[in-house]
Amino acid sequence: MRIAFIGDIVGRPGRVMCETYLKKIRDEHKVDFVIANYENASHGFGLTAKNAAELAACGIDVMSGGNHSWDKKDILPLFDTHEILRPHNYPDELPGTGCKVYDVAGEKLAVLNLMGHYSMPYSDNAFRCAKSTVESLHSQGIQNIFIDFHAEATSEKRAMMMLLQGSVNAIIGTHTHVSTDDFQIAQGTAYLSDIGLSGCRDNVIGMDKQVPLKQFLTGMKGHFDIPKSCRKILQIAIMDFSEGVCERAFKLKYFDDGRILRTDAWIES
Repeated sequence: MRIAFIGDIVGRPGRVMCETYLKKIRDEHKVDFVIANYENASHGFGLTAKNAAELAACGIDVMSGGNHSWDKKDILPLFDTHEILRPHNYPDELPGTGCKVYDVAGEKLAVLNLMGHYSMPYSDNAFRCAKSTVESLHSQGIQNIFIDFHAEATSEKRAMMMLLQGSVNAIIGTHTHVSTDDFQIAQGTAYLSDIGLSGCRDNVIGMDKQVPLKQFLTGMKGHFDIPKSCRKILQIAIMDFSEGVCERAFKLKYFDDGRILRTDAWIES
């Protein structure tokens, strides 16, 4: 099976890039299943019902979340009507789930959404949750497992890779909006600390630069806004899964000026 993953879709610019390029990518690269992180999709904070339908229509099969999952309250009923996840290590009393299993290209695929701890809201232990959930999936005979680990600290993400490499097909980080250059496959597990945002590429983490610059210069906080116009990017990882391993993987960057850049994951021997 061929899986694609898009990290944090930030506001309308990110949604526009998905609408413009995703169906083309699915066709050209023969992608069977698309996962995308929604937590910044609606003006940078959370997800509305309207934008959930818009993204699904672009060709996204399931959407994962993070610390902004609850920012738009109309998301609550969507957990029962749409293919939407929230971090699995949020307390069980909250709506939704962070793990679902899908039939893809004749095989089972589990998608697991987790959230880290450093500078994040209160949640249960991500590492214990990951370990027990993966063990449970294996006991059910499910070999192919993808993890979106939504975390601030690259050390947490790398530790998750050390915990689970050889047990899952892929662990890709989200949340920082800044792409990293460590896409690799080790012991059959693809790993990337952060795939980076899809949205505005010429401001600060997809947001207008004025408020964050004022905060850095003066300490005065403000509300982050999506720029009305900007240069845009779509960042997507494409991976081939089979029988619990990732056989090959590469990342594509689509720029709104027509450029396309490809980076292949290196394989650790």
